[in-house]
Amino acid sequence: MSEPPAPGRASPPTDRVVRVLDFLARHPQERFGVSELARRVDLTKPTCLGIVTSLRDAGYLVRDPADKTYRLGPSLITLGHKAQESMRVSPAAREQLRRLSTRFGATAALSAVVDDRITLLDLVAPVGARPGVEVGQSYPFAPPVGLMFVLWDDEAVRDWLAMEPTVPLHPSRTDPDRLHRVIRRCRADGYLVERLTPGGRRLYSLMAGMSSTLPDELRALLGELVSDIGERVYLPDEKPGRKRHDISVISAPVFDHYGRQVMVASMHIGKALTDNEIRERAKALIGTADAVTAQLGGARPTSWPHTVGKGPDRDH
Repeated sequence: MSEPPAPGRASPPTDRVVRVLDFLARHPQERFGVSELARRVDLTKPTCLGIVTSLRDAGYLVRDPADKTYRLGPSLITLGHKAQESMRVSPAAREQLRRLSTRFGATAALSAVVDDRITLLDLVAPVGARPGVEVGQSYPFAPPVGLMFVLWDDEAVRDWLAMEPTVPLHPSRTDPDRLHRVIRRCRADGYLVERLTPGGRRLYSLMAGMSSTLPDELRALLGELVSDIGERVYLPDEKPGRKRHDISVISAPVFDHYGRQVMVASMHIGKALTDNEIRERAKALIGTADAVTAQLGGARPTSWPHTVGKGPDRDH
């Protein structure tokens, strides 16, 4: 009798099943026969046939009886919903995202740090829109990516800054004074706004799904795209003469009953907005984040501003 795998040891048979499911998840609109699927995931045909047969029997795949091709099955829907529930994303939270998305014609999302990765937990996009990201997509969580998940807590900021950067950040290109100014302003306002920069446009698309250990070539490229940790953050007092600002995303924190941040509610903009338009969307987003916090039985930390929408430079 063979010994069971030691804790932490990879299981090659399981890895093969994961490869099949991951491949089909990347091609949700397509169907594949056993021969092609085996070739695409680098498995022998008998091994692939055994895997897809078991997955079909469990409802995780569907087999077309006419052309004998396979696609994702209905049991994965239930599994996905259960996974969302385990992350405390409820239908009520999704309804909050839907309202926000409908009001502004923008994609609204909830995300969290799961196992040291930023993971998209839920997303609602306008009808016909292609948001470019998918629920379950994840990114490495380390500077300069992830400021919105830590800036509400001093200890979390220190721990995050102590991580090995996802991309090389040269000391001469990192401004700690500006980062502190960003943190103070975001805490006063209750939200964070990221500008739509050339580097920001490519950063997340390049990093999506990658491990924390990026290839040296990609790390170097991303290092050129990102000048410092706070460079993409919009601060209204920095460019007072500009009437419109290219905005990427607006984010606000969701808290648990200990007053700890557990999620981020965000609205993906992708266009130029005036200061008033930014504030209008940010105020609505804070309302969404507060509603999700209440659904979790959570509460803002005691240091949180007592009046929503009354930060510096706000319209009262």
